[in-house]
Amino acid sequence: MSGGVVLRLLQFSIGLYAAVAVIHTTWLYLLLPLSRFSWPSTVTAPATAHRVDRLSQSTGPNVPELNVDLDLAVLLDDDHWADVSTSRYASSELVQLPRSKVSARKIGRVSGYGVNEESLLSKAFSEAMHPTRIIPFYFKAAHSVDPDDVTITTLVTSNRFRVFKQLVERYRGPISVTIHIPLPLHSSFSTLKPDHPSRAALNSLHALYASSPLFSQYVDVHLALSPFTSPLSPEATSSPEGEGGRQFNVWRNAARLFARTDFVMMLDVDFAVCTDWRGFIRDTLRAASSSPIRHTTRTPRREQPYVPGGANGTEIVQWLREGSAALVVPAFEHVKQEDGVDQRSFPGDKQVQLTGAVPQTLIRLVQANPPVIASFHASWGPGHSSTDYERYYSIPAGSGAIYKVEQYQSAYEPYVITNKRVSWCDERFAGYGGNKAACLFEMYLSGVSFYVLSDHFLIHQSHKYEEEARREERKSNRKVYADFKEESCLRYLYRYYREGTLHTERAANAREECKKIKNISKTVSQVTPCKAQNRCNVDALLPSGFS
Repeated sequence: MSGGVVLRLLQFSIGLYAAVAVIHTTWLYLLLPLSRFSWPSTVTAPATAHRVDRLSQSTGPNVPELNVDLDLAVLLDDDHWADVSTSRYASSELVQLPRSKVSARKIGRVSGYGVNEESLLSKAFSEAMHPTRIIPFYFKAAHSVDPDDVTITTLVTSNRFRVFKQLVERYRGPISVTIHIPLPLHSSFSTLKPDHPSRAALNSLHALYASSPLFSQYVDVHLALSPFTSPLSPEATSSPEGEGGRQFNVWRNAARLFARTDFVMMLDVDFAVCTDWRGFIRDTLRAASSSPIRHTTRTPRREQPYVPGGANGTEIVQWLREGSAALVVPAFEHVKQEDGVDQRSFPGDKQVQLTGAVPQTLIRLVQANPPVIASFHASWGPGHSSTDYERYYSIPAGSGAIYKVEQYQSAYEPYVITNKRVSWCDERFAGYGGNKAACLFEMYLSGVSFYVLSDHFLIHQSHKYEEEARREERKSNRKVYADFKEESCLRYLYRYYREGTLHTERAANAREECKKIKNISKTVSQVTPCKAQNRCNVDALLPSGFS
């Protein structure tokens, strides 16, 4: 072979290599990132391998064209119960994480590192009952996100779609919802009959989302797939009609994790938003942002109502931003269940002063003889009595007052507005009982105090309770909650000790609450007399092997 031929072959090889390199680089660093970019649309599907792309089509302003017959439902995935490491989409969708600047200096460029989405979610919800598969942003709303807005985070099963629609219509603001769709073990949507309850549930969800433009404007939907019916009847796990073991805290965490604002309202779907607490929070945050913030140390004292706009109100908003305050919206219900079925009859004001006809305000209905409305679950005082309803009634409407919860108790489970990044809900709970109280208990130990919005309220929409299931599940969760409280107290006491903050105001809630728990009261009593230098040996007081 002559030297000219060899040279031409070498030139051709170099040219071919350069062309392939350019194509590969263009695809990797330009086309692939653009393909994952969420372009604005009326309804957008998630950037995941199991998305249904036709859901992003639109037939008009804010009205999505949805595949209601679910021919595309099989594209969710045929391997939902496969092991993540062997699933056919295990490496197809990556969540890009930025490299540190130190790493960038070493390699000479800044580029992201991809983590498999399913692996990331399996870690995020590792305490859930398995198998459970979370699918974020099955539907993604088109609204522009204001970080200082308040997203309602909630959870829904298919039997609550009607009341969920009412919540969407009343709130008209951002909502992040986890919806449980049952999927029998070793099954896929492609193998289920058209009339199977799992396909029917997904069908109903599509029809619900298409029923009002408010969904595509405000509501982000995340799916939770699981085969469980009841945690107390494992033999029934093949049934398609269950509520996923009622993993309420797993679903709450998912809804909050994917909320797109800095503030969230943890709310049950069957409560009506009666007053504009969203507008109140946004206005207060806006006013606080334009005022100088004074960083102060809270002292334990009987605190008077706070009026936003004053120094104390500004401080509360700052604590909300910092994640050390939670704002309580008091909850109510009708005394007669039949009176609380139609939300259109619910009062929209706490109390108004008018001449002539007196409107049906909250206070008027509470003070009627006999009362029409009462505090929520009044027969179970520990759940909501810490809100101090008598104090709430005594504060004139329109004052904008905020008062501190003075008598916290571990069963307290109000509906609260918090920073998105407060402590997460413990996921060991399945079924009714203790799950929401556990969220609030850990929040309290972490240094969050509760403050009541005296002008605002929620009202429960009446529905039939599953009394038998609730009774059995509460009995099971009573022991789970007792163990959880002990573990949480030990964990936070040890954390504060190691930080050197055990005697600061931040740890005050943990010191006071953990003294009430018999098994660790000795530990608390022995560490409490120690001074700020932390001279006592907390390690010797904690159980062997605890860290």
